[in-house]
Amino acid sequence: MTAGVQRAPCELLVVGASFAGLACARAAALAGLRVTVLEKKAAAGDKLHTTGIIVKDAVDSMPWLQEVPPALVRRIEGVRLYAPNLRQVDLQAPGYYFWATDAPGLLDWMVESVRKLGVEVRLGTLFDQAARHGDFWRARVTGGEVLEARYLVGADGPHSRVAKVLGLSQNQQFLFGVEHEYRQATLAPDRLHCFIDKQLAPGYIGWALDGVGVAQVGLARRMPQAGAGPGARNVPIEAFLEKIAPVVQVQGKPAAVRAGMIPCGGLLARVALPGALLVGDAAGMVSPVTAGGIHTALRHGERAGEGIAAFLAGRAQDPAGWLVRGYPQFRSKRALRWLFDHFQSDWVFNSLLGTAPMRRAAELVYFHRKGGVKP
Repeated sequence: MTAGVQRAPCELLVVGASFAGLACARAAALAGLRVTVLEKKAAAGDKLHTTGIIVKDAVDSMPWLQEVPPALVRRIEGVRLYAPNLRQVDLQAPGYYFWATDAPGLLDWMVESVRKLGVEVRLGTLFDQAARHGDFWRARVTGGEVLEARYLVGADGPHSRVAKVLGLSQNQQFLFGVEHEYRQATLAPDRLHCFIDKQLAPGYIGWALDGVGVAQVGLARRMPQAGAGPGARNVPIEAFLEKIAPVVQVQGKPAAVRAGMIPCGGLLARVALPGALLVGDAAGMVSPVTAGGIHTALRHGERAGEGIAAFLAGRAQDPAGWLVRGYPQFRSKRALRWLFDHFQSDWVFNSLLGTAPMRRAAELVYFHRKGGVKP
């Protein structure tokens, strides 16, 4: 790697101002490390591929989330699940809820939060290459500049450049989704509305929710693993909007549109090597069924930051070993993903929605078996 302009070394270099990357940077900074975060986008909240739903478990277990400005979140009390024929059932759990978030605003707030702890967040900076030189990584970024760090973390999304450069595993299984935001819409405000339809959303679902200042309506489908033709990313969002009009009405054109690939294969096989590890989407740390990953990103990003700080202080072994062994395996949800991919049937959901077996499966997906059902 050709050397360019060099800066004083930091202790931890995090690539990606994602939920996982910022949680890692925050925890490491609180433990006293000098941390630099690289983000290729001009703002962390630009061009997101997430709906921004945060589960109660995360709110309860992450003290950082208690500091989030109330204007960036809105509470959702449960799930309304729809069969392909629009028959519906309300799923809920005592005391359980979700946060709908202004996801771009939340990430931008998190950036400012870690900056106040002394973290250097470099927006608009592209990570290019990295190589090990003794006890340090030398990473080349935008303009040929070379940064040195004792530890390297890849939190740079489902198509991780860090994973590619270091020869680690890369995501191969994806959903592709499209989401519209509307300033004016009519729908039950206290529910996350989830729609099953094999024709419109094979391998996944459609959704709608009354979010923070906007209604969010989206649709995603399973991507073929290989040989995907030019139509593989066609997501019939207009047909979906027409279908759900009896329960979700939108007005005017969308105020914003987001689209992107979401990993759904579960944790990747090789996500670390000495002195470096992947977190969040880069590691495949996304539920294979719901495609939810913010909770695991925050939790394991934080643990990574704490573990790296302990390792660099000589108090623990390299977290590339012990920490990674504790990453979520999603065994039950991988099984549900396999069943959904191979046996999804509109007839089955039309016939069985609200029955005890379907309720148990839905509780596992949404509430970790804590739920109840109202027909």
